[in-house]
This record gives sequence, structure tokens and C-alpha cells, in this order.
Amino acid sequence: MKKRTYGNPVGVSRYTGLLLILPFIAGFLLFTLYPFVCSFAVGLTEYDGIRPAKFVGLENYRTMFRDRTFRKSLTVTLRYAAILVPLKLTVSLLTALLLNAEIRGIGFYRTALYIPSVLGANLAVVIMWNYLFTSGGLVNQLLDLMGASPVSWYGDPDRALFVIILLRLWEFGSTMVIFLAALRDIPRDLCDAAKVDGCGRVRTFFSVTLPQLRGVIFVNLILQTIAALQEFNAPYMLTGGGPLKSTYTVGMLIYDEMFRYDMNAGYANAVSWVLFAMISAIVGIMFAVSGRRGRDGR
Repeated sequence: MKKRTYGNPVGVSRYTGLLLILPFIAGFLLFTLYPFVCSFAVGLTEYDGIRPAKFVGLENYRTMFRDRTFRKSLTVTLRYAAILVPLKLTVSLLTALLLNAEIRGIGFYRTALYIPSVLGANLAVVIMWNYLFTSGGLVNQLLDLMGASPVSWYGDPDRALFVIILLRLWEFGSTMVIFLAALRDIPRDLCDAAKVDGCGRVRTFFSVTLPQLRGVIFVNLILQTIAALQEFNAPYMLTGGGPLKSTYTVGMLIYDEMFRYDMNAGYANAVSWVLFAMISAIVGIMFAVSGRRGRDGR
């Protein structure tokens, strides 16, 4: 019987794969790499989007670090991230632990707690939040029923930032889902062995569950830190950066310089690159610390 032969598919596979990834490569070059390089170049110029760009070198960066508004926005952004990220991770993990239980109707509770994360800080959510925390809103009405004085949530700098943090904390669903998936992947045998050894729930959590979640905690920490440092929507729609710029983030400064004031595209792009460098440095430090702890076995 004559042996059947087939053609060599290597050449076809090579070109087929190249054609399949070509749209991604084109999109990356046109919509990611090109704007990325142009942004850095524009940051070295004085440019308002109308008149020709004038090269000024590092003048935008020197102006930036003398700018009190930039320093204020940077302080607000770092403070916002330092408060929100640990709170969000803690609430997400505790909620995931509760939702890991096998009880009737658990799917409904998981869906209900995930919905705020899907909604995000859109207009409808902001209107609802404003109704809750305005002077005559639901929160102050509840305080009045309990005999407490109404609170000026948007008039006090610390409380205004707290309202924004609370809005983002309410949207913990995506982080919770990641924790929940990781919890369900932990081998049941480990928890059973800990119980046999006499460990209670708290000891089992710290000795078994938490070490198993180390990688997932780190991933969520990175994602939430990057998102918090880039915050724009919530303070822009809720407070407009006030009062006294107490909720004025770096993202809002970039937007104002680019579109609201003098259309100072050069300065806005320079601020964007400083924000990018700051995020990269913080994330790099996190990876370095995590790698060192991993090598030390802690």
C-alpha cells in the first residue's frame, strides 16, 4: 500500500500567523506606540494645538515642580491612593471570604455585590451619590433621625475626599471576584489538615489561606494602585476638585491644562509623563519588595 504524503505546512503556518497578528501590530503601532512617543515630544514644547509648537526643552518640567497646583494635586493623589487601596483590598477579601460559603442563594449575593463594579462612576451613580451626601441628602437625614447634626460632606476638604473614597470603595466587585476565584482554588485538604491539627478559623486563615493568596493579593494591589493614581472621573463629576482643591488629582490637572485653561498641550503632556514615571517607580518598588520577600521565603 502506497504511503500517503502531505505537504509541509510550516511555510503556510508562518505567514498565516503573521497575518493573524498583523491587525494587533498595526493597532499597537498607530494607537499606542506612536501617541506614546508623540506625547513625550510634545511635552518638550510650548504648544496650544493651534500655533506651531515651539521647542522649550525641559522648561515644562521645571515649571511643573515650581507649580503649587501640581504639588497639591500630587499630594491629593498619593493620599487618595494610600487610603483607598488598602481599604478596598481588605473589604474585597473579607467579602470574598463570606461569599465563599456554600449556602442557598449564594449566587444572588455574589451578583448583587458585583453590580456596583459594573456601573462604575457614571452619571446615574454620581447623581445618586450626590443625593446621598448633599446637605439635605439621605445620609444627613439619617444622622438627623439619630440626633446628630448634619454634616457638610462637600464643604469640608477631608470629608469631600472621604466621599470619593467611599464611592470607589463601593465598587469593590471586580477585586472581590478575583479573590473569590483564588479562594475556591485553594485545596480543601489544606484547611482540613489545619483543623485536624487544632487550628481554629482565625489561625487557619493566617497560616493557610492568606499565604495561598499572596500572589493574588499582589496582583490586586498592583491593579488598584495604578487605577487609584490615575483617578479622574469620580472627583471631576462629584466635586470638580474642590473644596480648596482638596480632591484635585493629577488626572484633573492634566485635563484642565489640556482642555480648560490655555490648551497648554506641552505642559499637560509633561505632567502625564511625570505621572507615568511615578506609577512606574511605585510599581517597580512593589515588584522589588515582593521579589525580595519571595527569595527570603516570607
